[in-house]
Order: sequence, then C-alpha cells, then structure tokens
Amino acid sequence: MRDRYTARPRQVALAATAVLALTLTACGQSGEGGSEDKGGDAKGGTIGVAMPTKSSERWIADGANVVKDLRAKGYKTKLVYGEDDPDTQVAQIENLITQGVKGLIIAAIDNKSLNNVLQEAADAHIPVIAYDRLILGTKNVDYYASFDNEKVGELQGTYIAHQLGLDGGKKGPFSLELFAGSNDDNNTKYFFGGAMKVLQPYIDKKQLVVKSGQTALNQVTTLRWDGTTAQHRMEDLLTSAYRSGRVDAVLSPYDGISIGILSALKSDGYGAKSKPLPVVTGQDAELASVKSIIAGEQTQTVYKDTRKLAEVAANMVDATLKDKKPEVNDSKTYDNGAKVVPAYLLQPVSVDKGNYREVLVDGGYYTESQLK
Repeated sequence: MRDRYTARPRQVALAATAVLALTLTACGQSGEGGSEDKGGDAKGGTIGVAMPTKSSERWIADGANVVKDLRAKGYKTKLVYGEDDPDTQVAQIENLITQGVKGLIIAAIDNKSLNNVLQEAADAHIPVIAYDRLILGTKNVDYYASFDNEKVGELQGTYIAHQLGLDGGKKGPFSLELFAGSNDDNNTKYFFGGAMKVLQPYIDKKQLVVKSGQTALNQVTTLRWDGTTAQHRMEDLLTSAYRSGRVDAVLSPYDGISIGILSALKSDGYGAKSKPLPVVTGQDAELASVKSIIAGEQTQTVYKDTRKLAEVAANMVDATLKDKKPEVNDSKTYDNGAKVVPAYLLQPVSVDKGNYREVLVDGGYYTESQLK
C-alpha cells in the first residue's frame, strides 16, 4: 500500500486508461491477480468484482478482501479496476458479462453511468451488489452493502465542534472551510449532510464562520475525490479569504483529500509553532493519514472496517445465487430513483491520536510496524 497519496497527471491517467482498455479487450483482465484467480473450486462459478481505482489504498484493500471472501465460499473471481474512468468501468463490466460471470459486485465510479450495462446484466440473470457507492437510476441493483454514511459525516462534524470547544460552551467565532466528495458519488450528499447537521447550527449562530462563503454542496465538491484538486482549491481559499486571520478547522470527507489540504496549509506556513495546523478531518483510515495523525498533522479520520464490508458483499451475492434472502438492516433509506435498494449498513468509528492504537492496531487493521 502507498505511504502517500499521489494524484496522477491527466496525461498519464489517460494513457493508463487506454492501456487498461486494450488489455481488457485483448484478454479480459485488469486489476489484481489477472482475469481469473485459482482460488476456490468454482462450485458457484465466477464473480466479477469492479472497483474504482488503484490510486487509493482503500480500494486496493477492498478488492483483495472481496476476492478472499468469495474464494472462501468456493467462487472464482475476476477483479478489475476502472482507474476512475466511467467509460472504462462500463467496458470492463460488459466484458465480465460476456465472459459469463454469475454475479457482480460493483463500486461505481459514476453512479449514473451504469444503467445500460446493468440492463445487460439483468437480461443475463446476473445479480448485482452495489458496493459502498449506491448505483442510481436503475432497478437492476439487487442489494447495497455500505456503511452508515450520514453517521460518517456526523462523526466528522462532531469532532470539529468538540476540538474547537463549541460543544463545551466556547463561543468562538472560529473559521471553518468545507470540502465534500465527488459530485457523481451518491455517498457525498450523505457525508456532507451528516456533517452539516452538526455544524450548521454553529454557523447560523456565527460561532463558526466560513470566510470563503462557500457553504453549498455544489460549491465544495471534489471531483473523483482527487487530492490534488483539493490542494489547489485550498490554496485558492487561503489566498482569497485568509490574507488576514487563520483557518481553525477544515471539514474534509476523505483522507486523500485531507493530504492535499494539508499540503496547501503547510505551503502557507501552517504547522509552525506560531501558526499551528487547523483541525482537519478525514475518512477511511488510510495508512498515510494515520501516520499523519500520529505525527500531529491530520487530526482525525473515520475508520470503516472494509474487511467487514467485503464479507457483507460476498454474503449478499452468495445468498442471492443460492435463492436465499441476504441479511439487510435498512429497507427504506436508499432510493436510487428507480427503486429502494435493500441495504446492509455497517457502523463507522472516529479515530484520532488518542484511540488509533486501540481501534486500528488492537483490531488487527494495521500492525505497529506499519505505522512507524
């Protein structure tokens, strides 16, 4: 796994996508382990697993965990990565359908780009599990495996309020800037909505001041969750809104975005004794960000045990293929515009310097040596 999030230049990304598409067309393979692994005895056939990108260590781990759990259930797998290109992901899924996979587990890059290809899956009687990101606008999604995404945002907003002392009676005002995830990811509105449920009352009371004036979701999204895009926006905010005064907190929805924000802040002199870094939140407990938290830079992340998420998704596709009803705990919330998709939601955990060892090390997610 990477020690530091690095966004690729656009030219390199396009070249990688072209190579990926050619490889996919030629031999039906992409991602970890080639087109077909040797795990399991294939009693249940092959499951296609489509993940968004390898530029995030989180998705590399998700792919590996889903494959491991499916193998344990006797399936073979074809794991593909779309490298954040929706067209590539569509082509990969079409290829998986052509190759005769029995089920699909998909973490969508663009939540509205898969309608046609999922109709192809339905015509071939292939069940589809939406993995962490809800797929919109199609009835051809059988189940959704994710976390309580609004709770993720609530944990981030609550952490900011607590660190600034607002929940303990401090009046402020404190300065705050807001970042959100990609506008084509359905989770973005839940993360942001959960955070603003906590933060908006303080903004209304002028205890939190967003000096940039950018408070609407469509003003603060970060396409493809890209760290470099976030870095550039933070640089612009510092230049335009903070010629005087300092930023006290930054709501960041994801660790890769947090790394970009911190780079901009440090370039502006934050991190010195006379100019300490603001509170900066995050999500996914990526290795680079946990190290950053230990070093006193990023302040918090939201840990989502993706090992459990992979298990849930594998159980869902397995049960569906065996004509059983998968376990769900939410049958009302996730309306994708064509149907309410039955979901199983796991609970996220807030992690900072005070509890990372207990949650991440004692829980077996990382070893002490990985965090050094």
